[in-house]
Amino acid sequence: MTTQKISFYNLAWRWHFYAGLFVAPFMVLLALTGIIYLFKPQLDPLMYGHLLTVPAAEHALSADEQMQRAQAAFPQGKISKYLPPADATASAQFVMHDGGREVTVFVDPYRGTVLGEQDAKNNLQAIARALHGELMIGTLGDRLIELAAGWGVMLVVSGLYLWWPRGTSAGGVLWPRFNRRGRVFWRDLHAVVGFWGAAFLLVMLLTGMAWTGFWGKQYAELWNRFPAAMWNNVPQSDQQARILNTATQQTVPWALENTPMPMSGDHAEHMNHGAMHAAPAAPTVSLQQVVDLATSRKVEPGYSITSPTTASGVFTVSVFADDPRNDATLHVDQYTGRVLADVRWADYNNVARATETGVMLHEGKMFGWVNQLIVLLICLMILLSAMSGVVIWWKRRPQGGLGVPPLRHDLPKWKTAMAIMFGLALVFPLVGASLILVWALDRLVLARFFKVRASASGSL
Repeated sequence: MTTQKISFYNLAWRWHFYAGLFVAPFMVLLALTGIIYLFKPQLDPLMYGHLLTVPAAEHALSADEQMQRAQAAFPQGKISKYLPPADATASAQFVMHDGGREVTVFVDPYRGTVLGEQDAKNNLQAIARALHGELMIGTLGDRLIELAAGWGVMLVVSGLYLWWPRGTSAGGVLWPRFNRRGRVFWRDLHAVVGFWGAAFLLVMLLTGMAWTGFWGKQYAELWNRFPAAMWNNVPQSDQQARILNTATQQTVPWALENTPMPMSGDHAEHMNHGAMHAAPAAPTVSLQQVVDLATSRKVEPGYSITSPTTASGVFTVSVFADDPRNDATLHVDQYTGRVLADVRWADYNNVARATETGVMLHEGKMFGWVNQLIVLLICLMILLSAMSGVVIWWKRRPQGGLGVPPLRHDLPKWKTAMAIMFGLALVFPLVGASLILVWALDRLVLARFFKVRASASGSL
């Protein structure tokens, strides 16, 4: 009997199947939660207009007076962040920890009225963001999302190879053949949508991975660097600015995550030895002074002010702007009001600028509603591609089987495949580790399973 040799197409099909099997559920979740977060600017006013909007008046209360009103409503709460009104009809917001909860308190900046509160972690946008970033299960969820994104890259690459035209007809390649029925139509739909959306999906996957806890952190440490001289005359803590970002809230831009957090004051003057991390009695710089400082330094409205939590902590003024050219992050000494660091777009290197721009495109913020519609279209294409892929698999799978494409050996093509897999493993270490696991499962478990089924079928 002659051994039949099959081209690399067969191997690409097999790996596309495995990638799709793992990635599809995550892609559906990411697309749906992404759509929710994408339209945050439109959804929030509809859902929480009574908290976000106030009638404009001639005179506003100072930031400290606003803070007193918020504190009076939650006497036991500890305020961690202040979001000044972004415009004349916006409310002021205070994020505080109260009885184990993190709540956002909304205050009318003109009248001092407390408009209401919102659980900072248990609202539609916060839940969508947490699911999108870490499945609401912390580090494990972050790693799973990173794995899904890495395998998503493999899905796109193998899918493009499978799509590559091998005939002369454009039907089924550039557009679906609507006169076909059954699996052929769904295959056309899957291939065509995948082709037109491939480049956009790659951009979404790679820009999203910049925020992941493993690959993203290594990427930032490798490329996201600032001149050391920027911090020469500033006392530095052992913490990085990334501590200000959480799964549900973005405070500082990606470019600042790996920068050191400065410390306030001279240790001998403001704290005794060993009390570096003690809680401050109260900063001597008022909240309004920090607001005035941000205004004088022309920080774009929409910024937040994070309060110091220790005796050596700082006020952090930061705006994660829709247009990253307006990004700003200032660290301010809580005792003297001295600006310890002021980092802007001009200080970013080219990689940081490209990454920040990619993130804003990913979130649909860079070009307003046009950007939103483009990202919405990409999300819908992801959903359609995932659905059509599941339909194709369901229609072709054997009765009682998984439907894994058969593998036949062609040595030169195996070398090509291993080179591609090795390259992906180097770029995405978690994907590399999972590739070894899938290969072992494929060879040791699935192969034995199908061998047993074949023997059982032959004996009937």
